[in-house]
Amino acid sequence: MNLLEELRALDPKQPGNWPWPIKAGAFILIFIAIQVAAFFFLWKSQTDDIEKGRQDVTRQKETFLEKKRLAVNLEAYKQQRQEIEQSFGALLKQLPNKSEMDALLIDINQAGLGRGLAFELFKPAEKENFTEFYAELPVSIKVTGNYHDLGAFASDVAKMPRIVLLTDLKIDPPKDGALSMEAVAKTYRYLDEEEVAKQRKATKDAKKKPGGK
Repeated sequence: MNLLEELRALDPKQPGNWPWPIKAGAFILIFIAIQVAAFFFLWKSQTDDIEKGRQDVTRQKETFLEKKRLAVNLEAYKQQRQEIEQSFGALLKQLPNKSEMDALLIDINQAGLGRGLAFELFKPAEKENFTEFYAELPVSIKVTGNYHDLGAFASDVAKMPRIVLLTDLKIDPPKDGALSMEAVAKTYRYLDEEEVAKQRKATKDAKKKPGGK
């Protein structure tokens, strides 16, 4: 009788009468079935909890190391912040406030006249361009003079204690012995607290509109 016939001849109601090799195989199958059932119904959730706990420990460890790194470098960060604030303060000193803007425009004009240049155009823009902390005022200028005086004027403007940038430079060919230079002098001023608050509010309102970022 082969194995298949022996299995068919087994009485499931009397497993005690089964041959011992079949009993051993049955025990093994039952044991495996119990292990599989235990894994899915008991151990899997515990395994997931253990894995989650490991991930939490890893995140907490990373957070601890990051805070430790910040704590170790705290004095360096404070020093760096102080240096940044000092640099920012120095830059602000190079920007006039609203009341000093007219004086700056006069200084630009005087720099040209002091070099013997003739102003054909000196026109500040009607509106300033605002950012969160400063405002930019473009001034269209057109002056005539010799090459040396034009260069000296540009150098004088660059050396001003206030920030003034000459952009969009255009020099026309000599006419009646003099060169003509067109440029846009961009001047800047810092905003007072009221203006800063207004700009921040405008930025927030723009973000709230459809299509705002």
